[in-house]
Amino acid sequence: MASNDSDPSARGARRPVIGLTTYLEQAKQGVWDVRAAFLPQQYFTSVTSSGGIAVLLPPQDGPDDAAAAVLDTLDGLILTGGLDVQPELYGADRHPLTDPARPDRDAWELALLRGAEERGIPVLAICRGLQLANVAHGGTLHQHLPEALGTERYRIGGGVFAEITVEVDAGSRLAEQVGAGAFDVHSYHHQGIDRLGDGLVVTARTDDGLVQAFEGTGDGYLVGVQWHPEENAEDKSLFAGVVAAASAYAAQKASPAQKDTVPA
Repeated sequence: MASNDSDPSARGARRPVIGLTTYLEQAKQGVWDVRAAFLPQQYFTSVTSSGGIAVLLPPQDGPDDAAAAVLDTLDGLILTGGLDVQPELYGADRHPLTDPARPDRDAWELALLRGAEERGIPVLAICRGLQLANVAHGGTLHQHLPEALGTERYRIGGGVFAEITVEVDAGSRLAEQVGAGAFDVHSYHHQGIDRLGDGLVVTARTDDGLVQAFEGTGDGYLVGVQWHPEENAEDKSLFAGVVAAASAYAAQKASPAQKDTVPA
């Protein structure tokens, strides 16, 4: 677990603003049954308890322009979990069990990710977020792991998270946050990485070889995990890590001496 030293508020620094992508789905509240933007509370409380300010980012029209405007106000970005990424984005035919397309969310998150990486904004990609980031980097996905790997262990159903063990590579950014070696995580997914995207390096796998985490090979901060760290207290160091990186990014933006080095 990360220490309090990673909490910007504990050091008196400005709390970094972290954007979290959201669902845009049909939802009910009382007598209302409408399309609504929402996100499970565990995501944003994981950010706020780590010293960040959480801002929700639902899919929007004109994603490229909207993302550019939003990113100018953010210090960090979290691509959250959700429904399957469109297989058309990585040149594959749709599997019968792939979720219905959500082109609005795909386009929005791709625009946010591209803009964040151009600016050097730290990114944490979770579950679907990892898969989308892999596709954005030219990678592909297994559309149904029970067929690809012959196992149902990553999504046991019924809204219950599967508990699996991943092996974290020593020397990785992930290992700095959760430790190297065996690490127990909470999973709920039926798709996974097939071909790894360009500019990414694997930092954790399960014993069947499935990629469970990656990070970017460039100077920026990009960490992707296939599991759900918001569901596991031992995983909260991942949120502390992106908040700390976002705090450093915010400080760099605010420093007149370093303005020329901050990505536009």
